[in-house]
Amino acid sequence: MNSWLPDVILVVCALLLWLGLVSLALRGWRRRGRAQAEQLGEFPSVPAGLGAPLTGPDTGVYVGSTLAPRWATRVAVADFGDRAETVFSRYAEGILLQRAGSSDIWIPQEAITAVRTENRLAGKVMTRDGLLVIRWILPSGTELDSGIRADDKTVYPSWTEPYRAITERTLAAFEAADSESADSESADSPPADSTSPDAGPAAASTGEQTRSETNTSTETKRKQS
Repeated sequence: MNSWLPDVILVVCALLLWLGLVSLALRGWRRRGRAQAEQLGEFPSVPAGLGAPLTGPDTGVYVGSTLAPRWATRVAVADFGDRAETVFSRYAEGILLQRAGSSDIWIPQEAITAVRTENRLAGKVMTRDGLLVIRWILPSGTELDSGIRADDKTVYPSWTEPYRAITERTLAAFEAADSESADSESADSPPADSTSPDAGPAAASTGEQTRSETNTSTETKRKQS
């Protein structure tokens, strides 16, 4: 048997395993895309006749979009979740992401609910305030977070400042809803003492019966001795 044959077999097995894992990942991605398609519905199209940009154009990388407020649940519909280099600009009508090799993304002004900086999105973890994240609502009512890693991060304030008021309102409403949910869960949870008030008399009766049986057993032993 040739000495190199086991190495070849090992390499082939490793390659087949890798291909199998890639195939499973692609199938999972397509399955997620099909499941999300109905929930997300149609994406807004870029309007014609946009004027001069109010902010930008700036360059960077579109890292993806997630179902808000979950930072790791990526959107997988069509090429919307594809990471790509992008030129992003703000107009009076909304924000335009022109992606290299992928379709453009148009975010209407009235759909935007927050623009802020974050350190993670779509499974990507960056340095503090490393991402510009735009939260917006699709015509279907589904809310998304779309993230951009700008080549020059000093441009972020010029993007977040025009949306400061609406961002603060959105985050305040989210924190209030989160607090109400936590209070509701706390109110619904059982008390730390596992003994129910209704079980008080029964528990007391059981305790008295146990003590009585113990005393009887002790008295019997004394008489026998």
